Amino acid sequence: MRAISQDTHGTVEVLQEVVVPRPVAGPGRILVAVRAAGVNPTDWKHRAGPLFLDRLPLVLGWDVSGVVEAVGYGVTVFKPGDEVFGMLPYPHGVGAYAEYVTGPARAFAHKPAGIDHVRAGALPLAALTAYQAIVDTAGVGPGQRVLIHAAAGGVGHLAVQIAKARGAYVIGTASAPKHAFVRSLGADEVIDYRTTDFAEAVQDVDMVLDPMSGDTRTRSLDVLRPGGTLVSLLPPTDPDEPARAAAKGVRVETLLVEADHAGMNAIAALVASGALRPHVEAVFPLAEAAEAHTLGETCRTTGKLVLTVDGP
Repeated sequence: MRAISQDTHGTVEVLQEVVVPRPVAGPGRILVAVRAAGVNPTDWKHRAGPLFLDRLPLVLGWDVSGVVEAVGYGVTVFKPGDEVFGMLPYPHGVGAYAEYVTGPARAFAHKPAGIDHVRAGALPLAALTAYQAIVDTAGVGPGQRVLIHAAAGGVGHLAVQIAKARGAYVIGTASAPKHAFVRSLGADEVIDYRTTDFAEAVQDVDMVLDPMSGDTRTRSLDVLRPGGTLVSLLPPTDPDEPARAAAKGVRVETLLVEADHAGMNAIAALVASGALRPHVEAVFPLAEAAEAHTLGETCRTTGKLVLTVDGP
């Protein structure tokens, strides 16, 4: 099968199309013919350096939407021909930039009939991250106030919709040209982070979702009400953070997304109900993975980037 692989870490030039053996569905696993693979910031970070994975050669990618080709022993939830989407177990289950992938059956869910593979492929990692932060970690409910940084980004634009579906009052940060987009997702307020200090404009929120860390994470503590929760997607940089959080009576969590059958089913239900829709800014064929990384690394994209794979 065709795959995009790298033999070393570095710039986009290390990504090369290769031919590798097609995987086999072992016990408890399914073999999926990939139709689309989402591209996420963690992809180009792993391309550039070892991060969580130190093995080479490496086929990147965790987001998959496709068709079940075969099921391994003991799998009961899917049959060959089923359309599925899911996230390969992060980080060690990597390998979506390929014509076929194999993964645990319960890392997947049935693809909602109302969206195509491109949009389904855009969802898993980013939507699971948002869902696990907002629902599983912070337990956001009706009437609560939620601040979402980078609200037009891959995780952010899905987080806005998930928080609204939970009945929250949602405040997002984004550059001015993206305000209309963020409001179209359901955000109640949008702050231009380039001209306004969010820590002065926002107070008494129940939850902050921060995908950036650094100064944004540090200052986000100041907008939480006692009992609130800050969920960050990157490690802390302030050694005084635990003491500051304790003094304010707030909770701070750093989230690493996990493969989750129940979470994928919940995301599928939100999509089916119309409450969640991914925005795809650009689509590239598998062979142009390097071009997708180049665009993604500008950090200016709205929503998601997706690779497509032709069917057999």
